[in-house]
Amino acid sequence: MNTHLLLVAHGSRLEQANDEIRRLADTLAIGSRYAGVACAFLEIAEPSISDGLRRQIAAGARRIVVLPYFLAAGRHVGIDIPAQVEGMRCQAPEVEILIAEHLGSAAAMRPVLLDLAFDCLGELS
Repeated sequence: MNTHLLLVAHGSRLEQANDEIRRLADTLAIGSRYAGVACAFLEIAEPSISDGLRRQIAAGARRIVVLPYFLAAGRHVGIDIPAQVEGMRCQAPEVEILIAEHLGSAAAMRPVLLDLAFDCLGELS
């Protein structure tokens, strides 16, 4: 099946922060198991989640995994992103759109966080 990945971040007024997410999506695409990898933003920056999903559907996606690039399960993760995804599901019922767990819920984040904190100690010695 033609499966795509859409990395969804908040969006920032600082374009360099949005560009960081765009570069991350480009990096994730390298050697990926997905037919396409892109990013979208909940607010402030473009493309919007709906536009990002539309672009992937136009590129032939039959399944899209939406990956919320958020650390906590707040309103955006629990309400806003699912609402936008549901709107697109109604517009394109032939495409399966799944929402992955948000970044902060991943067990793999625990050692990354501890390593980041420990690396800071090395800079102090």
